[in-house]
Amino acid sequence: MNRPDPFTLEVVRHALSGAAEEMSLIVMRSARSPLLREAGDLSSALTDHEGYLIAQGKDIPMHMGVMSFTVREFLKIVPVDQLHEGDVWFLNLPEVGGNHLPDVKAIRPIFVDGQLQVFAVSLAHWADVGGAVPGSYVPGARDAWQEGLRISPLRVFHIDGIDREKLNIILSNVRSPKEREGDILAQMAATRAAEQRYILLCKEYGTSVVRQSIVHLHNLAEIQMRDVISSLLDGTYLGEDYMDDDAAGGPPLPIRVKVTIVGSEATFDFSGSGDAARGPINTTPFIAAAAVFYVMRALFAPDIPPNGGCYRPFKVITRPNSILEPGFEKPVVGGNHETSQRIADALFRAFESFASDKLTAGGPTTSGLLLFAGRREDGRWTTLYETHGGGEGARRDRDGVPVLRVHMSNVMNTPAEVIETEYPLEVLFQKLRMGSGGAGRHKGGEGLHRCYRATVDDISLTSMFERAVIPPYGLQGGENGALFKVEIVRADGSRFLLSGKENIRLDRGDVVIVESCGGGGYGPAN
Repeated sequence: MNRPDPFTLEVVRHALSGAAEEMSLIVMRSARSPLLREAGDLSSALTDHEGYLIAQGKDIPMHMGVMSFTVREFLKIVPVDQLHEGDVWFLNLPEVGGNHLPDVKAIRPIFVDGQLQVFAVSLAHWADVGGAVPGSYVPGARDAWQEGLRISPLRVFHIDGIDREKLNIILSNVRSPKEREGDILAQMAATRAAEQRYILLCKEYGTSVVRQSIVHLHNLAEIQMRDVISSLLDGTYLGEDYMDDDAAGGPPLPIRVKVTIVGSEATFDFSGSGDAARGPINTTPFIAAAAVFYVMRALFAPDIPPNGGCYRPFKVITRPNSILEPGFEKPVVGGNHETSQRIADALFRAFESFASDKLTAGGPTTSGLLLFAGRREDGRWTTLYETHGGGEGARRDRDGVPVLRVHMSNVMNTPAEVIETEYPLEVLFQKLRMGSGGAGRHKGGEGLHRCYRATVDDISLTSMFERAVIPPYGLQGGENGALFKVEIVRADGSRFLLSGKENIRLDRGDVVIVESCGGGGYGPAN
């Protein structure tokens, strides 16, 4: 195969990346739910005809890593000869290259001159996929079926338009069906835009040249990643961090990794991690691989284009019946953004012995999720899925930044004005949580202090956050950051702390006070 010239390679690479980024913009501009159009809880990718990642948007790392596997697992269930031009398939099964049920993937096979070339994948977090609790976060879930509608690969669109019977099956099993339908149409439109961009690219440069470019981009990324690994000191490195609990009242659960570097290859063995949790903080081997990919690029290879070639030098091992490979029957909704972050923390700790100058201390590696769901006075369902950033950990050369999201999360906050317009809530105040950052030569960033008040009766409030028991760690002698804390103040004046995985009911006048965690300090304080 002839290698395209370097200029053509770069043009093709940027064109593919631009198509993926355009997909994300289309979803944000056309989706119906504020979770997508305001918070941007979505991601976009293109894969080659075998399902290997070739381009991604500037979206959420935990999504991007998972989508490196989604199409490959999808093709094990849906053979290529069942795919046709105009198809858009939807799925959310964690065991099919997924993470948790609310993150629904739309997959469009893209054909040129009758031949399958690539896939466009749009992932969007649906604000509700059914289940026992509005918003589909069920702290008390003990199996996967309690968490919501499980969508095996389902062709919802074809060349002639919507398959209304299949769409109605989905919409009849979720709350706010009109909002979900709007989000589904937005995902479909995003994949169609990617199809148009890819076809134009092939018309301009030729289908053969584009396919050759994709092959060479994979190979180039592999070479670059192997060079990076070869520059690291051969050896075995151990890392460990803990989940606050098993989401069912049990003790903290360990996430452990053994990293072995030999030459140009690296093995990441998570077999020493805890057993599968009783509650919904389990996750999938795909998330473990996504965390590995994120950490390696963030620390050592930020300039390598992200594609399937980057994964070739890695081997990721998980243990069956562990928190990282629990089996398809176990609940997983919180593992997507809680356990994934703890995997990243364990990896960072493994590299502390020789890469501390590249690391930040522990930060808000939790979504800090509060999910408010209920009906407005007009009877319409509303679901506010709000994640709360905290203080970034300090680095060797600076203090931590206050109130942001670090590492594998990249969603935005919902503005107070939107919350008060769309939901039966008031935001009473929002400010820094002063004194929450850990002390050190450089101080950890401050957390968030935010307060909500319910304006109607019978709102479902679900929490899903960590760092309420195990604090963000200090690094190189720095002190830990403050713990995550949420307090409920009832209208009658009574107060209590909300646990990290809990569902309660709020009534008019009840107040929710969020104090997110501060970042860890770096180095001993003077």
